[in-house]
Amino acid sequence: MEILSRVAGSFAGLWRNRRRPHSDEHISRNHANADDREPTSYQVAKYLQCNPEFLDTYIMDEIQLEQLERWMIRKTQRSRKVTQSVSRNGRKTSLSRWKFCVHADKRQMLQDLIHSLQLRPTKMHVLWELASCICSAVNADGFRLYLTDASDSDALHLCLSNSFIDENGDPKPLRIKSDAAIPNYVAKTREPIRFSKGDDDQRLSHDVLDKSEMAHVMCQPIVYPDGSLVAVLELWRRDCGSPFYEEDEEIGCSYLVWGGIAIHYAHLNLVGLKQRKLNDFLLAVVKSIFQDMVSMDMLVSKVMNFAQRLVDADRASLFLVDSKSKELYATIFDVGCDEKTAMNENENELNKAPKEIRFPLGTGIAGQVAMTGEILNIVDAYADSRFNRTIDQITGYKTESILCMPIFIRGNIIGVVQMVNKRSGYFSKEDEEAFEMFAVYCGLALHHAKLYDKIRRSEQKYRVALEVLSYHNTCSETEVEKCLVEGIPLKIPGIDSYDFSPFVIDDFQKAIYSVFMFKDLFGLSRFDKNSLIRFTLTVKKNYRRVPYHNWTHGFSVANTMYSIIKNCPNVFRPNECLALFIGSLCHDLDHRGKNNKFMLDTESPLAAIYSTSTMEHHHFNQTVTILQQEGHNIFGKLNSSEYKQVLSLIKHCILATDLALFFPNKDKLSKLVDNEQFSWTVAEHRMLIQTIAMTGADLSASAKPWAVQTETVKVIFAEFYDQGDEEKKAGRQPIAMMDRDQPEQQAASQLGFLNGICIPCYTLLHRLIPETKPMLEMCNENLERWQQISQENQKKAQQQS
Repeated sequence: MEILSRVAGSFAGLWRNRRRPHSDEHISRNHANADDREPTSYQVAKYLQCNPEFLDTYIMDEIQLEQLERWMIRKTQRSRKVTQSVSRNGRKTSLSRWKFCVHADKRQMLQDLIHSLQLRPTKMHVLWELASCICSAVNADGFRLYLTDASDSDALHLCLSNSFIDENGDPKPLRIKSDAAIPNYVAKTREPIRFSKGDDDQRLSHDVLDKSEMAHVMCQPIVYPDGSLVAVLELWRRDCGSPFYEEDEEIGCSYLVWGGIAIHYAHLNLVGLKQRKLNDFLLAVVKSIFQDMVSMDMLVSKVMNFAQRLVDADRASLFLVDSKSKELYATIFDVGCDEKTAMNENENELNKAPKEIRFPLGTGIAGQVAMTGEILNIVDAYADSRFNRTIDQITGYKTESILCMPIFIRGNIIGVVQMVNKRSGYFSKEDEEAFEMFAVYCGLALHHAKLYDKIRRSEQKYRVALEVLSYHNTCSETEVEKCLVEGIPLKIPGIDSYDFSPFVIDDFQKAIYSVFMFKDLFGLSRFDKNSLIRFTLTVKKNYRRVPYHNWTHGFSVANTMYSIIKNCPNVFRPNECLALFIGSLCHDLDHRGKNNKFMLDTESPLAAIYSTSTMEHHHFNQTVTILQQEGHNIFGKLNSSEYKQVLSLIKHCILATDLALFFPNKDKLSKLVDNEQFSWTVAEHRMLIQTIAMTGADLSASAKPWAVQTETVKVIFAEFYDQGDEEKKAGRQPIAMMDRDQPEQQAASQLGFLNGICIPCYTLLHRLIPETKPMLEMCNENLERWQQISQENQKKAQQQS
């Protein structure tokens, strides 16, 4: 009536405008005639009500679109209060207040749509709201919503109807496969359709609605922005209602334009939530599997339980591939759906002797997947010829659907996971995608579990081997008893001299002398005598029988360090002295007669463990290993702080014997001395002088009398030549001093060694510890001897040439 009144008012104004151009005579004549008086608004409205066709024609021909839009906006604003009042008793969401057509306020609609997405951002809810709004906007008596099924894209399923809502007004989803002709036609053509009983439409049967309460139907497709079908909306009216017109279809399309976008983003939100849930699930899988990798059986049990939860399966089995026998096997089979019961059953099964199941590759569903590497998603197991019904017949369990997937590692199939009977429907494409990602983590876990088993077995083998080696590399109790019977000498003449020769006593006597030197320096009040003897004898036994880096060399270096400490009292602190002496005694334990470079070049296992100072790190570790043997810990009476300090200093001292470290240490210390910055109170300075003292003791053969020096040089070059021979076998050319075919290079190499390393070392040591002067003097005397020999060799070479 309001629009009719406005149109009537417009007609009245139009009537007045039409009368103004007439003459005064005409006006007076019309005024005289009562029938020619202007019609009132009521009369016009009455006329238009009785003649709607005239009104329709007049509005379409005479009224501008802009004027119509203004009328619709005013009408919408005026009726908003009424609409809001009705909505309080109707549907609860903001979408229920929509009364939208082509000319309504689009901005308000979009705001309400966004608000709805924020409240419930699910595709199903947006579809429900959208259908309800369109139903209300076109005054339909009801609607049905048909959704496409991802697992069967050619079929529609009735999933929502306004007849099925709960007490909160929320939709209750149904799932009924639909054979309705009209929705299926719209789904195929993506075209909207309007149909009433009795209509003659070639696309549809004329009796399609005869058995239905629906007299008038309008179906419209709901699509994503990319054109793919989401659902089909079917709106209907009863016999008492009017047919659906083009305007109704336009109203529905207007909603669906915006609704399609809303559904798209609801779908994206759903995908994001599922991905987040999957990520959280996979994180829980990784934590559970990798943090507690106890055994392969326990891991398999966890994998199956996680797999069940991921795809909501009733049963799960995991088969591993035996590549040698070309079989699948499992020790844990057919885990049930109850997680707590399953875990208890699995624990009980693990405690029992495993019953292994084996069958050839290619047998059954799992065997086929293991053979081909393809995923199998079977909706009806009994309809598939590859399915083996024997187990169902034995157990009485009915297998309906199966999802079977291979597990890969490095491109090879190592196992197959088989899920049976999804508890809600069938296994979907989403289940396949999620499980495929899960299978990657399963593969990693199974691979690492196998490695863990190998490592664990290797560790046990290592322990057994270490036990055997410890037995054979530990001194015998007979040797200990012999040492105790002979006793430790009270005094050994000349042992504190820098000229003492290690070649004048046998190996056992060297051990006795080592115990004497230790006792003389540190006493036995803080050390156990039996542990000291046992430790020393085991150190002797762990020096290999190589030409130079043997027990004789270890004893000689320890003797030189003893002489430095004995002749230079109060230079080093007690724990420093302890570390210097034990470090010297053990500094070449288990030396193989090859230098660090050789170890790296030949890719020795030791070089793989220690990339720098390879042998020196190994010597220290051997020292610690001996200390850990029963009855060998000579530091057992030290407190924790002292024990840590001494071990740290021993490591520092042994590593200092690497000549590669000598040069930077020498340069640092020389610079401090030259600049008069060296201080015995600075810990770093004391560490530097310890390294130089260790190098001086290690090279002490060059500071021994000539007879000892030449004897030592013989065994040194014997060891060098052995390494040179090994390098030749490997196809490498050794350096001159290691080449057996160049013996004339001995004197020249000794000159270079003494001038480049020994003299600088003893010169620096003498500057800080003057008591070591005899070592420097003897080294210079030996240098002169080697110079003479070198000159004689040169003369002989010139005469021969």
